[in-house]
Amino acid sequence: MQQLDDTILIELAVNKNDQRAYGELVNRHQSNLRYSMRQLTDWNETLADDLVQDAFVQAFKQLHKFRNKAKFSSWLYRIGYNTFLQHVRKKQLITESIDDQPLAANDSLISNDANEDSDARSDLHQRVAKLLSQIEPERRSVLHLFLHRQHTQQEISDIMGIPLGSVKTHISRGRKALQSNLHAWQG
Repeated sequence: MQQLDDTILIELAVNKNDQRAYGELVNRHQSNLRYSMRQLTDWNETLADDLVQDAFVQAFKQLHKFRNKAKFSSWLYRIGYNTFLQHVRKKQLITESIDDQPLAANDSLISNDANEDSDARSDLHQRVAKLLSQIEPERRSVLHLFLHRQHTQQEISDIMGIPLGSVKTHISRGRKALQSNLHAWQG
């Protein structure tokens, strides 16, 4: 299928029941949604993949409701985030808050199986991901959308359905918690 705009693919999927058009939407957006879900689930790939599949099923069922007021990827992420929250509520995942518990410099957050000469960026990325996994799900999602997906604060508010002030608070407090723990890690 030639490179069509998401809006055209959505129209084809809704109005003509074109499953290839929806398949193209899935192909375009599954990697980003999967990465986001993996980060939210503390890199549990199986769970993340299940949540992504559920999100795409829900998106297909609700595709006729998409009004093109936001980007399709933002609309899809909101469905994915809601799918994640439903899972959290069902399973009552235990998340530790790092807001009040800075890590000691010698606390290990990653496996020592990694080669000692591993890239410092990779180590930092893993530590940040581990720290993010310990933050409450809503704040973690805000930080993920802001830091990794580079959405604006207003876009995050729209995606997550929370007030703009809450987004700003989550970003501010989340950054402070991450900085505090990364400084502790660096010694």
